[in-house]
Order: sequence, then C-alpha cells, then structure tokens
Amino acid sequence: MIDILLIGIAVALGGGGSAPEAGSVVGAADAGDSASVAVAPVAEAPAQRPQAVGAAEASGGQARARSAFTAEPQEPTGRFTTAVEVKPILQATQANWVAVRDWDGQDLLYMTHILAWRCGLKAAHVGINGAAPEAWPLPPCLEETNAPNAIPQDAVIYQRFPAGSIERVVVELTYDDLSTGRAEFERKMIQMP
Repeated sequence: MIDILLIGIAVALGGGGSAPEAGSVVGAADAGDSASVAVAPVAEAPAQRPQAVGAAEASGGQARARSAFTAEPQEPTGRFTTAVEVKPILQATQANWVAVRDWDGQDLLYMTHILAWRCGLKAAHVGINGAAPEAWPLPPCLEETNAPNAIPQDAVIYQRFPAGSIERVVVELTYDDLSTGRAEFERKMIQMP
C-alpha cells in the first residue's frame, strides 16, 4: 500500500513519465542548483521544519564531490533507481531524512530513510554541529534483485555519538543527475522518543 502512495507522490511531483531532455529542469532544480523543497504543512511551528538551502549556500565540499561524478541517464524504470524517480520522494519526505535517538547513554544518528532511497544518489554527506559534512557510506543498489533499494544487512544505518552531543545536523545529497539537495535539522526536529 505504501508503494502505491509513494508512486502517486512521485508522479504528482514530476517523477515518472518520460525522461527530461539534457539540460532541462528536473523538478525544481537543474543539475547545478539545490532543490527547493515544498514541505507539507504540519502541526509544528515553521521554525520546526527543515531548512532547504540554496546552491549559493551549499558547501564547497558538496560542489567538489559533484565534480567527481558523471551524470547518469535519467530513464524512469518504475524501480526507483534514478534521480528522476527518487528525488520527488526525498523532497516530499525531507523532514524524515535523519533521526536522532538517545539510547543506552549515547546519541544514535540514523540515516535509514535516505538509505532506503539511495538508488538515484551518488553521495550523501552529513555534518554535525557545524562541522564540515562527511561522506556517509551508501551501499550499492541491488539492481539484480526485485528490490534494488532494500537495505543490505551490513549497511551502516546509524552512527554513535556521545549522549546529548548532537544539536544540529546538515545533510547534503548528490543525485545521480548531479543535482543536489541540502537540509538542516535542529535536534528537536529529529529526536525520536
């Protein structure tokens, strides 16, 4: 049932259908811009929502990472393995990109949502409390299976930090069409109960 809902979201936001022409705008951003994100209204105050950051404000590290990659063809397959298919979903669910959990005397930073939609990404970088974003390992897509986005058992789904130390998280994504997405989260926005 959730797959049908996500396919509907992807189609409504411009995913699916024919592949865009080279150099054309994909969704709200082209290959050189960060995506602007429309976040659905929630019960929280606007200050609680993730902040989308424009390309001019993106880190130099993200721009360098983008230059190390080659854009991949954007032929929609219905398997959610290209940016044209996963970007609309990740944009619509940006508030769920990361989560922090206080567990057993430590902070656990989870990336399971992004890992579940990693096909269509070239890289993910995470910065904690203003530190420069560092690469988060993305397992390969399982292209030869019927579930290419399934998270492998050995994937790094979380990292440990000292208890209460995570105050702010920045996530930078580089899609396989070389467009980017970036969001900033305060701890209270992503704290799990």
